[in-house]
Amino acid sequence: MKHSEPLEEARAFIEAHFNEPVTLAQLAALSALSVSRFATAFRQRFGSSPYRYLCRLRIQHAQSLLLAGVPGSAVATEVGFFDQSHFGRHFKRCCGMTPSMFVERAAARKTMRGAPAVRQPMTADANASGATMS
Repeated sequence: MKHSEPLEEARAFIEAHFNEPVTLAQLAALSALSVSRFATAFRQRFGSSPYRYLCRLRIQHAQSLLLAGVPGSAVATEVGFFDQSHFGRHFKRCCGMTPSMFVERAAARKTMRGAPAVRQPMTADANASGATMS
């Protein structure tokens, strides 16, 4: 028996309520499955546990808010994390950097995009392959 439609409903619920507390029991009830069967079916269908899916979604929304200039402390509660520390741990685990590093790197990339292109000098390998320098 296929459970993809109830799982899609659960995923849609997560996406609509990512900034609120969402429990596994709520999602399982929405899908008319037991908690353990729901968790297994969700992981098989979407490639991650419901909790990881929720955290990734929260982090994606947090990234957008951070890039819009919203302070990290406000972002944390806005996207559904308990506090800034909770948010920072999950952000670092998901993105490999802290929220402030993310903002700094995004600003640096934006600055670099606006700068004129710098030509790189040709390497010895390029000269050996017959390329000429003008």
